[in-house]
Amino acid sequence: MERQLFLANRLREVLLNGHWIANTNYQEQLYDISWEQATFKISTLNTIAALTYHINYYLKGLIATFETGKLEISDKYSFDLPDITEKDDWDKLRSDFLINAALFADKVEQLDTEIFDQPFFDEKYGSYLRNIEGIIEHCYYHLGQIVLIKKMINQ
Repeated sequence: MERQLFLANRLREVLLNGHWIANTNYQEQLYDISWEQATFKISTLNTIAALTYHINYYLKGLIATFETGKLEISDKYSFDLPDITEKDDWDKLRSDFLINAALFADKVEQLDTEIFDQPFFDEKYGSYLRNIEGIIEHCYYHLGQIVLIKKMINQ
């Protein structure tokens, strides 16, 4: 299997439809969360909405990077969640997230195999392969947090 298909499938697994590593995925976990649950604050933990926004920020930013050739996202903005005060706000964030998850996986699948060993826009970031694998690991990390926060809310 070509690298790009393998990586795209791993992304789809954590974001959209897989069960192999975590026995769940974002789409499954976010499906039945109300806006009140998504914004419920437990101590110093991030909210589910904040974590969803955070991952979506990187997915959306990297999609733009693939399309423009310019890396313009910054970690300092990755938790700048707009206010969620009603169901429509949460539904839009969740919908945008799922659209960007599918689109990002599609973009990775369309990459040329040779690009994975090349620098990711700047040598200081490492290779394309390292960065895409990093996105997968980052997604699993925050998926675990969402699962735990959801359990705490539903106690």
